[in-house]
Amino acid sequence: MGDNFSSELRRTLANTAVDIWLEDELNHPSLAFLPQRNHRVPIVSIVHHLRSDEPRPRWQNALYRTVERAYLRRADAFIFNSRTTRASVARVLGDEPRGIVAYPGRDRLPAEISAADITRRIRQSPPLRILFVGNIIPRKRVHTLLNALAALPANCATLQLVGRSDADPRYFRRMQSLAARLQPSSRVQFLGRLPDAELTRVLRDSHLLAVPSGYEGFGIVYLEAMGAGVPVIAGTRGGAREIITYGENGFLVDDARSLADILRALCENRQQLQTMSLAAQTRYHQFPAWDESMARIRAFLNAYPVTG
Repeated sequence: MGDNFSSELRRTLANTAVDIWLEDELNHPSLAFLPQRNHRVPIVSIVHHLRSDEPRPRWQNALYRTVERAYLRRADAFIFNSRTTRASVARVLGDEPRGIVAYPGRDRLPAEISAADITRRIRQSPPLRILFVGNIIPRKRVHTLLNALAALPANCATLQLVGRSDADPRYFRRMQSLAARLQPSSRVQFLGRLPDAELTRVLRDSHLLAVPSGYEGFGIVYLEAMGAGVPVIAGTRGGAREIITYGENGFLVDDARSLADILRALCENRQQLQTMSLAAQTRYHQFPAWDESMARIRAFLNAYPVTG
C-alpha cells in the first residue's frame, strides 16, 4: 500500500513516454490509490482472479474488495483469463467492463501423449495414481483430498503432491500429519517443486489430477493435465467450469465424501477412466496455444485508442 504514496513512482508514471500502461492486477494494492494524471495514458489491466473471490471471512473480503474496486476503477480496459474473471470484475464495478477474454495457452508443458499411451497407462494394474499440483495452502484444499484418500481402501489409490511447501508452513505441517495417519503412509508423497521436465514426466504417468481448490480464476494446471490425457477433479467455484465438463473429462466437487466416492468409482472402473482420459485430451485441443492467445492480446492492444 505504501507505493501509492511514493513520489518516485509517481514521477516515473508521469514522465515515462508510453502509449499504454499494461498492469497486472495482482499488484493492485500498490496502485489502487495513485492519483489520476492529466493527459493520462490508457491503463489496461491483466486480471487473473480477484483476491476478494477467495474463500475467507466475509469481513476480510469486504476490505479486499474495497481496495480492488478502487484499483479497477482506474483501469480503462482489461484482459481477463476467463469469462468467470470477467464476470467477477463486472460485479465489483457494477458495470460491464471493457476488454477481452484471452485464455492462458495450453502448451507450456510438452505433456501430450498418444491415445495408445493413454490406454496403456490406464490398463496398468492398481493403484490409481492421483496427482496434486499447486502450493500447499488452505485455498487449494489439500486437506479435502487427504480426507478423501483416508476413506478409500489402502490398495485403491496413491497420491503425489507437487508444489511449494513454504507458502504456508503451518498448513503444510498439518498436511504432513494428516498424511502420516494413512495406512500405509507411503501412499502419499510430497515431492516439493519440480522442474518442468520432471513435472511433465509425473503428469504423463498419472491417472488423475485432483486439485479441489476453493477458488481458481482459471486453473491452467487443469488444462495442462488434460494434454496428457489426465482427467481433472477441481472445486466448484471459479473458472474450472470453463474447462471441465462434469462426468465427461473430470468432476467438480467441494467435500471429501463426494471426492472419495468419485475416486472409488474410478478405481473400480478402468473403462470409465479410459473414456474420460481420451475426452480430457480432446478438451485440451479446444483451447488456444500460447501463440494464439498472445496474438489475440496483441491485436486488442494495437487497436486500442491512445492519447496523443
